[in-house]
Amino acid sequence: MNLIILSDTHGLLRPAVLELLKSADAILHAGDINSQAVVDTLASFAPLYVVRGNNDKDWAAGLPHDLTVTLEGVRFYMVHNKKDVPADLAGADVVVFGHSHKYSEERRGDLLWLNPGSCGPRRFHQEITLMQAEVFGGAIRVEKIVIPHEVP
Repeated sequence: MNLIILSDTHGLLRPAVLELLKSADAILHAGDINSQAVVDTLASFAPLYVVRGNNDKDWAAGLPHDLTVTLEGVRFYMVHNKKDVPADLAGADVVVFGHSHKYSEERRGDLLWLNPGSCGPRRFHQEITLMQAEVFGGAIRVEKIVIPHEVP
């Protein structure tokens, strides 16, 4: 299964991101989406699993704060802000979060912690990033995708 993991799009779906989504079997979005239109566009590519971010206001009242989903035998726990991750993550294999706009991939014991960074509007001088993952038979392999910043 080809999984696209992204966060902090803040209303912007770049052409390079849309191109990557064409190959997605599922999409995880860790919040700060900013519009229903972005949700609808993402959902038009593949099954979408999404959580509400701190910038997702009234329009997103129906989105969950956190979510657990199992794909190809891998159990993902999703939340926007890492500080909201509960102490008990029994049964989870991967924690997906966003908020900081900084890419992070870290193994802590049996848990893989993933922050895809931000592929929305560029913030400060940070990279524009997301993750592409291969999920199969209870295992996951993650690849960092860097979107080149267009210079005007």
